[in-house]
Amino acid sequence: MGSWQVAVELVDDPQKPVFRQIAGAIQTDIERGRLRPGERLPSSRTLSVQLGVNRNTVIAAYDELRALGWVAGQPARGMFVASAVDPGPPSFDVGAVPPPGAGYDLPVSEVPELGPSRAPGLLVLLGGVPELRFLPHVELARAYRKVLKGAGARQLVDYADPHGDERLRSALGELLARVRGVPAANESICVVRGGQAGIYLAARALLRPGDVVAVEEVGYRPAWQALRLAGARLVSTPVDDQGLDVDALQARCAGERLRAVYLTPHHQCPTTVTLSPERRRKLLALAAAERLIVFEDDYDFEFHYDGRPVLPMASTDTAGVVVYLGTMSKSLAPGLRIGYVVAPPAVVRRIAAYRSYVDRQGDQVLERAVAMLLEDGVLQHHARRALRAYRARRDLLCQLLAKKLPRLSFRPPTGGMAVWAHAPGVDVDRWVECGLEAGVAFQSARRFTFDGEAREFVRIGFAACDAQELAEATRRMVATLPK
Repeated sequence: MGSWQVAVELVDDPQKPVFRQIAGAIQTDIERGRLRPGERLPSSRTLSVQLGVNRNTVIAAYDELRALGWVAGQPARGMFVASAVDPGPPSFDVGAVPPPGAGYDLPVSEVPELGPSRAPGLLVLLGGVPELRFLPHVELARAYRKVLKGAGARQLVDYADPHGDERLRSALGELLARVRGVPAANESICVVRGGQAGIYLAARALLRPGDVVAVEEVGYRPAWQALRLAGARLVSTPVDDQGLDVDALQARCAGERLRAVYLTPHHQCPTTVTLSPERRRKLLALAAAERLIVFEDDYDFEFHYDGRPVLPMASTDTAGVVVYLGTMSKSLAPGLRIGYVVAPPAVVRRIAAYRSYVDRQGDQVLERAVAMLLEDGVLQHHARRALRAYRARRDLLCQLLAKKLPRLSFRPPTGGMAVWAHAPGVDVDRWVECGLEAGVAFQSARRFTFDGEAREFVRIGFAACDAQELAEATRRMVATLPK
């Protein structure tokens, strides 16, 4: 691996010889971990040029450090930090080494739970986690290479439009119009770094501190935190087997002024229920009458398995109240960080302006490569393959749960990437902890409740595991179920 040239900074002290100043600076860097055991130090010639001193002065500093056990020389290779530094060598009085961590007070805030990573051997049954083995990596690499070798490569690695790559916005516009019934010109689309960034930027662009925003109970907590960061005060609205209770929302509007409502109507997170047509119409009418912003988070539209396609509320929004949020994290890969916001052009311009303050722009090369995959039909083929696989995995998981875990009560989801199951009499938080220790990751209801309290429900994903892995994951869940 290539290495950087180590820089050494001296604190001038006329009371000390220069060689001791050099030795003290290197000792301090070793003590604070900047120079690690076994790390190679600059040659005496290189360091003398860097510091503007005689080479013999550097040699004297190294001799001092070697005598005290801080460094060791290797013939024909140079000087290295000692592999096992004696914790108590004499100090050169260069000042106390500060302890690690922040040297200032931190504000009180909620630290997000990022959840378990895909460690080796861990079977991931987390809702919303896709199958990364399906990623068309060869085609993506080919497109990426083609972009970087193309005539416009220099412009794509320069500062660019915070709205996102124009070709990707055009490709997304065609997808939205054809598949989701949402007419969206380029000026109505802002490409962002994933769905979470879209929620945050839309909230910052449209909400004022103190604005009241209604959210689903239960629901998607990371989105709630993004809304709170924009200064919103959140209130919860019940969810049942038809989705968000719009009558309860209307009653809330009669009692206080609401600015917006955030919801996941297609496959409600985490219950997976779909907002009924009657409630969709009622919600759009209520939003138009009350001038409510409707943040419609359509995070996994592609994965609907049974019944007729259900188009987004944005497709029938005639009053201009819906801000439509989408992502490619579920259909492609979460690490690629591509999402988008669809809204009236004036709103999109505000979102792009806020985006330029915190992110400046997206990865234009990646965005162009994804645009090419959409134009060539590669991602459409990928989505169809994933849909077939996820439907089969949903069916298998439901069969396994019904057979191996009859204590659970659930309905097979018509769409989405997870099963929401009632576990009566089960300490689900303890079950999740025991399951993680046994190498299977799923989620308890506490991660989705507005009040943070426990509920006897679990969310079990199926998209990221094949048939053999689902069978093994179920076995581990059975083995760790609290008695």
